[in-house]
Amino acid sequence: MITLTHYLVLSAILFAISAMGIFMNRKNVLVLLMSIELMLLAVNFNFVAFSRYLGDTAGQIFVFFILTVAAAESAIGLAIMVLIFRNRQSINVQDLDSLKG
Repeated sequence: MITLTHYLVLSAILFAISAMGIFMNRKNVLVLLMSIELMLLAVNFNFVAFSRYLGDTAGQIFVFFILTVAAAESAIGLAIMVLIFRNRQSINVQDLDSLKG
């Protein structure tokens, strides 16, 4: 039988992997965006687990809206990355420093 603890441990592992991805790879914007999305999915996994555990569908509905916003954010982020790559010929984070002010 799978309990709530199993779901929470899996979510914590996914969150830790994504946090490691953010801290270990600070050069590639694409990997940073994927790590942020994985972090968001780990949090959503918690919402679904608690929703199932408590027998309330509010958590699952909340996850639906979060995933909708995340999809829009990913589309906009990837469009910005394509524009930056066309102008700079690179998506390294160090190259994006010149975009300040």
